[in-house]
Amino acid sequence: MPLLNKTEARSSLLSAAPSNSPSGRSSSWSAARLALTAFFTVDGFLFASWVVRIPDVRAQVSASHSALGLALLCISAGAVATMALVGRLCLRYGSRRVTIASVAVFSLAAALPAHTHSVLALGAVLLLFGAGYGAANVAMNSAAVDLVAELRRPVMPSFHAGYSLGGLLGAAVGGLLAGRISTSWALATAAALGLAVTAAAGTALLRAPAALPRPTATAPAAAQAPAARPSRHARLLVVLLGLTALCTAYGEGALADWATLHLTDDVHASGATAAAGYASFAFAMTAGRLSGAWLSERLGQTRVMLLGGLTACAGMATAALAPSVPLVLAGFVLVGLGLANVFPLAIAQAGAAAGPQGVATASTLGYAGMLVGPPVIGFLADALSLPAALLTVAASSALAGLLALTVRRHRAA
Repeated sequence: MPLLNKTEARSSLLSAAPSNSPSGRSSSWSAARLALTAFFTVDGFLFASWVVRIPDVRAQVSASHSALGLALLCISAGAVATMALVGRLCLRYGSRRVTIASVAVFSLAAALPAHTHSVLALGAVLLLFGAGYGAANVAMNSAAVDLVAELRRPVMPSFHAGYSLGGLLGAAVGGLLAGRISTSWALATAAALGLAVTAAAGTALLRAPAALPRPTATAPAAAQAPAARPSRHARLLVVLLGLTALCTAYGEGALADWATLHLTDDVHASGATAAAGYASFAFAMTAGRLSGAWLSERLGQTRVMLLGGLTACAGMATAALAPSVPLVLAGFVLVGLGLANVFPLAIAQAGAAAGPQGVATASTLGYAGMLVGPPVIGFLADALSLPAALLTVAASSALAGLLALTVRRHRAA
């Protein structure tokens, strides 16, 4: 099993590896990396396929807005309840095997909401849906952390670019098919696609060789020791990185729910233009993640996270306060570019510090940000105004960048 909790030992082993190692740059797009990217992509596709069908499922179960909100909270409850357990399962059985099992469960659960006929049944199904989603995210990120260490390149953002691309494809395909096929057929088709990708990518992932740690003169004992409980210093780093992920996810969740409304209500944009607002944010985030490895290699991960947080802060302040549609759209683009790499780099660093348990902790905190963002914005919008509420996204983005500096100081200590 990879030494997920021995960061210094891993660094020594990797530096000792020869340049023609199968884990090196020459195999940067290996079968394992392609398979993991496919898992991230189908994860985003499945979630988006469900999101575009929420109105249909709501009508099917005759839910009020409040009842639907409670049912949707079950997704978060299922995810948060599962993440810590999955971290332990990854340590015991390996992240790759747990990834395959989790995405299979998530794929099957994606088809179930279309067959519910009460709010209670929908909530129960969404608990399973959230559990599969949370488990898949922890397992995939844990496997990706191992692969990043093998490749010796900061390629974590490219996996999350796959997730963003899958989300865009899922939303686009779901929107095109909304008036053509029923919800049950749409979600069943998405589930079948998820299972097919799981079978194909899972086979490739299990067959792909994993880098074996080699004992060196500098750390022979660490190379042979079993995974240990992370030190207090490592746990503190993970918490700081989790808070960084929380600040980033707060902005993502807020924009997903409120960007369109801000354009229509505050800037008086048309419905089509308002729809383009979130699309511009999503496309910018995808593009930013595709360039994340290149930026991290040239600027360093801390600078990418700091500059990303400050860029998102400036973009959100512009989008919240600008009186014209073009400026608001430009602000959303800056937010997408700025936030793109902060979350994946934070998760990658948490995994390097404390293995799957670090990924689980940071992911749980990050998911909490996605959960609390939309309702906090809603309450503040009622009390103040929506533009004023959206300024909290600017503040949280700046805080995410500053936390990256704090993490670097603690790592150096």
